[in-house]
Amino acid sequence: MKTLALKLNLVLLTFCFSFTAIAQDFQGKAYYMSKTTMDLDQWGGEQMSPDQKKRMQERMKSFLEKEYVLTFNKTESIYKEDERLETPGTGRGWGGFGSSFTGGPKYKNVKEKELLQDQEFFGKQFLIKDELKALEWKMGTETKQIGQYTCFKATATKVVDQFDWRSMRRRQPPPPKKKDSAKSDDSAKADSDDPMSEIEVPKTVEVVAWYTPQIPVNQGPDDYWGLPGLILEVNADRTTILCTKIIMNPEEKEEIKKPYKGDEVTQSEYTEIITQKMQEMRDMYGGRRGGRGRN
Repeated sequence: MKTLALKLNLVLLTFCFSFTAIAQDFQGKAYYMSKTTMDLDQWGGEQMSPDQKKRMQERMKSFLEKEYVLTFNKTESIYKEDERLETPGTGRGWGGFGSSFTGGPKYKNVKEKELLQDQEFFGKQFLIKDELKALEWKMGTETKQIGQYTCFKATATKVVDQFDWRSMRRRQPPPPKKKDSAKSDDSAKADSDDPMSEIEVPKTVEVVAWYTPQIPVNQGPDDYWGLPGLILEVNADRTTILCTKIIMNPEEKEEIKKPYKGDEVTQSEYTEIITQKMQEMRDMYGGRRGGRGRN
């Protein structure tokens, strides 16, 4: 208990000294690497040779591994992809698909509880404007070092958006059962004609975050915020976001601008738009399959 109390006191002292040392108009930049793993065997990869798997993984690399920059001050932040030139032949197609399910710059104002995000969906620009929702963090005492910063562990349960591609997985086939009627045959055929019927997304995932009180802002990458220090690492389902570099008070400060382009919608309205569009695509796909089957 004495060790724990001493550790907490040291954290509080660090927090206080750091806070008073930082100027009123301070700004920081944190660089993150985001990596999502994908089991190719779930998507037919068990039929590929090792060389084919390797080539496929290389093609998907720019889709599954991205670099981001979080520019922040005491109350605001903007999180956007640090775009690089792609190697010819990598990421094509995957990047186009991903742009419809991964967002553009994300602005968070933790004082006003405001969230703004650019989002393009199949060629149309949207501006998602919503309330910044907090996770119910459970604070831990476990620590680890990330670079020069001492980080503390926090955990939470996060509700997953049904179109979050990072958590999409192939639905496990149900156990075989007796065919009671022709109706069940029709139902099975309808499911097989719908490519989305093979995909599922978990309703919730467990999140582990590591934050440092040495940078006393409650900001973090992507959707994550609300801890007494900058979040330097996040592990959620199959995605890890890790801070690789921090610059405090850069010589040239960058204005944190709110995104403003696109049709303004809430997150729930945007999800409804995607749902409707995906249903249209299902119907179109099913119609084509049905037409081919009749010929």
